[in-house]
Parts: sequence; structure tokens; C-alpha cells
Amino acid sequence: MNPHEINAEKIAVLGAGSWGTTFAKVLADAATGNDDAPIQVQIWARRAEVAQQITSQHTNTSYLGEIGLPDSVSATENLTAAVTGAGVVALALPAQHLRSHLAEVKAALSPQAVVVSLIKGLERGTNLRMSEVIAAELDLPEAQIAVVSGPNLAMEIAREEPTASVVACRDETTAERIAGLCSARYFRPYTNTDVTGVEIAGIVKNIIALAVGICDGQQLGDNSKASVITRGLAEATRLAAALGGKLETFSGLAGLGDLVATCASPLSRNRSAGRLLGKGLTPEQAAQQMTQTAEGMKSASAVLDLASQHGVEMPITEAVTAVLAGRLPVENIASLLLARELKAEQEGVAHG
Repeated sequence: MNPHEINAEKIAVLGAGSWGTTFAKVLADAATGNDDAPIQVQIWARRAEVAQQITSQHTNTSYLGEIGLPDSVSATENLTAAVTGAGVVALALPAQHLRSHLAEVKAALSPQAVVVSLIKGLERGTNLRMSEVIAAELDLPEAQIAVVSGPNLAMEIAREEPTASVVACRDETTAERIAGLCSARYFRPYTNTDVTGVEIAGIVKNIIALAVGICDGQQLGDNSKASVITRGLAEATRLAAALGGKLETFSGLAGLGDLVATCASPLSRNRSAGRLLGKGLTPEQAAQQMTQTAEGMKSASAVLDLASQHGVEMPITEAVTAVLAGRLPVENIASLLLARELKAEQEGVAHG
């Protein structure tokens, strides 16, 4: 058996936050009516009470309110039990906690299982993307690692508002198989083989959303925010290109689409965290007010380190990182977000 013959009778989703629970709902809804291939989706929840509510009441009120989950979705607080027998394992854990769980995942993982990252973060200390952490810890080939990314605000998807997304895998057939498993009436996945570009787009957009939120908190106008979004897209594109990503990825759903959704929506965790920073809260105070992790706050320093290693200028990322580290008063950030020498616009996109 190979990963092109995915056994999807059971799918595990590790992480019972808003996106993990919503993706489990998508997978279950995508299989509805397919009596030839019934699918059971099991979520691993860190808290026993969350697992119990998902299984018995088919809701996760901590993150999705009263939105109902399909009967084929259950949950467990036992990670090994969730992974055992799963043909697909989707990871919806905080980026900085992923590696610590992978030894237990590896011990229970089926040899041909496909592992799907739903995580938009960069690991601090190693500067590795999530697919790289997965490959290193689980010793998996590229054909068994996929990434789902795009303009995927969990609450909107849970409410079944039409959404498009991207499934990326270096192996095109695997990408198509995973896309088929999560193709629901309201969720349309497209495939891509540019794993590097898709991951970098998802990582950097969180930092740009923090900057946009800071602009909100500082009561700056739409011109300022539009400028930050546009130049932020250029920053992400430059970094991805330096790492071997494809430029065209950034004009699609994983690039521009995700950036616009995250920077524009009040549902965005990173924009919300940035707004708190812009109002003068410390990073610690902002984190305390958030119910879930704002990945941009955790990954910004790693992104800046990675950019420095590759000689890529990222002035917005640099300014946000300085605010998070306490080196730059937030009231001074506006003058630095776009502070670079005069140059042609396209030269700035290509070369920084």
C-alpha cells in the first residue's frame, strides 16, 4: 500500500480548538452520503471535558458556540488512541508545541498514513516550517506530508459559509486525494505542489495581520493598513522566493487570499492581538486576553531570523518583532512600517 491508496475509514484530527474542530466537521460533511466509504473522524482534545462534549453532545461550545458537529465526529483525550488506525492524521496544534507531541504520534502512526499540517507557524530555535518538523520527527517522505492553508477563518467555515482553500503536497496525487477527502458542499480545496510557498504565505501573513491590528489600535486609517498589507505581501514573496517557493503562489488563495481575510476580519486572532498591542497592552497582557494562540506573536522572531539567514529584508516583520520584544514602543511603529529608501515598486517586491 502507498499514500496514493489512502485508507480513510478513520481520520484523526489532533487539536480541539476552533480550526481543528471545524476541519473535523469539514471532513465528516465531505463524506456524508458516501456509503461506500464511511469515515469516522476522531479529534484529540487536551481537556477531557471538551472531548466528552464533542462525543456526547456533538458541540464544542468553548470554540464554536452551539454549532452542531456530525454524528461521525467523536473525540478522545488519549492521543495514541486517536492516531491508532488512522489513514490520515491532521495536526491543528500550536506551532511551538508540535514537536513535543510527535514522538507519541510516531509510535502510533500507521506506516502509510498521510500527515496533514493545518498549522501556520515557524518553529522558534530551528526556524523550521511545520512540514519540515513533521518530516524530521516522523521520518516521513514528502508524499506523505501535506499542508492545508488559505483564507480559512474557522467560525465562518463552521457556519458553512462558502470557502476555498489550498491543499499542498510535493506529490500531486496525494494532494488530490486529501483534497477529495475535505471537499464539502461549502469547502472547496484546490491543489498545489509548492509546499514551501504555501507555508511561508501562511506564516508571514500572521505577522502582517499583527501589524494591521496595531494600526487599528493606533487608530490609523485604511490607507496605512492597505500599504502594510501590500508591502507585507511583498515581504512574504521575497522570503518564499529565497527558500525556493513559487511567486505565483502569492497571487492565489494561500497568498493574497489568506492575507486579505486575516487582515480584514474581526475574527482574525492575529489582527485582534495586534489591536491590543496597538492600544498599549504588553504582549503578555494581549496573550492573556486571547482565548487561542495568535501564531504571529510566537513566530515573528523565527521569521526574522530566517530572513536574516537568507539576506531578505523584511521591514514590517522587523518592526513587529521589535514591538513584541519590547525594543520599540508601539507608538513609534507607524513611522517604521514603511521606512525604507525610495525605490521602484516592483524592485521592492523582487529584491527588498
